Amino acid sequence: MGLLLYQFKLKIQEKILLPVMRKHPKLADLYYFAFSSDFSREHQKVMNGKYLHLQALKNGRPNAFHLRREVHRIEKGLVMRNRRDVFALDFIKDVVKNYHILKSQSNPKEVDADLLNWASSVIQKYFESVDGANPVVKEAKLLFYGDDKPKPKLNGQLTSVPYLREDATVSKVNYESFYKLAMQRRSVRWFQDKEVPHDLINKAMLAATQSPSACNRQPFEFRVFDQKELKDKVGSIPMGIRGIFSNVPTFVVVVGKLSAYLSERDRHVIYIDGGLASMSFMFALETLGLSSFPINWPDIESLEKKMEDLLGLKSDERPMMLIGIGFADPKGGIPYSQKKSPEQLITYN
Repeated sequence: MGLLLYQFKLKIQEKILLPVMRKHPKLADLYYFAFSSDFSREHQKVMNGKYLHLQALKNGRPNAFHLRREVHRIEKGLVMRNRRDVFALDFIKDVVKNYHILKSQSNPKEVDADLLNWASSVIQKYFESVDGANPVVKEAKLLFYGDDKPKPKLNGQLTSVPYLREDATVSKVNYESFYKLAMQRRSVRWFQDKEVPHDLINKAMLAATQSPSACNRQPFEFRVFDQKELKDKVGSIPMGIRGIFSNVPTFVVVVGKLSAYLSERDRHVIYIDGGLASMSFMFALETLGLSSFPINWPDIESLEKKMEDLLGLKSDERPMMLIGIGFADPKGGIPYSQKKSPEQLITYN
């Protein structure tokens, strides 16, 4: 009876609801309000993230995501050609206030010394670069330094400020070497019974943090599980790996934090930025002798609930994907997985 009812609902969707309600955004809204809850969790998580972000700003609580975004906006202004004498007047005081709020915190999970050094360097570079006679700039500068005494020129002493491309670090890795690494990195599902050293995971993460991220917010965390009982609980949740999860020494759950954003339009950035970082992470693992495989995370409510409860996720956090890590079993099979050609994937102009 249950199967017949399910098949009947599918036919109603296919024959009546989808053909009609797909034709207008408001009808689509009505469909997902009245006939489907598939987006309900996403809606709630996005709203929770927006609320938490706004509350932090309103109540003067630390918000590292906001500071990262605003400092990066200043950086982009500093590297503009034909730069205006004054810019960022609408948010420079907000940046300074948020900097001081974070500077007063002692929780390294919320803020670290490198973030504060970068923010301080960029803010000081800003004050050196714009017209100091502007009243908004003067007020922000007084708020930043805490007094109205003349400040010395920076004279290139700051290291965490925009620089010229010609001064960038140059890698000796050529295309042929990188292509070989890309060919070497394949999804490995069979591993040796061997512990994965944390220092290697940390090294790979250090490389992954260099991945691009919208306004440098880096709205993700990598939750690592290698204790046998716990990592097996994590690995048993996704579909598609239930026959192999116990063989995987370490699982990483990539968690997105929607409180990084003020707007619904940014709701998918956690997946973009998390995906970019995850790819760099997996490449870095290969260079350290480790293999990995990304694990698709299905947006299924029952599985979302299990993972949320197991990880103790906050109201704005979502699991985005999992990554299995270990030392590859040399005798383990690897799917060939033929890839599309550049001609199939690229369209010029």
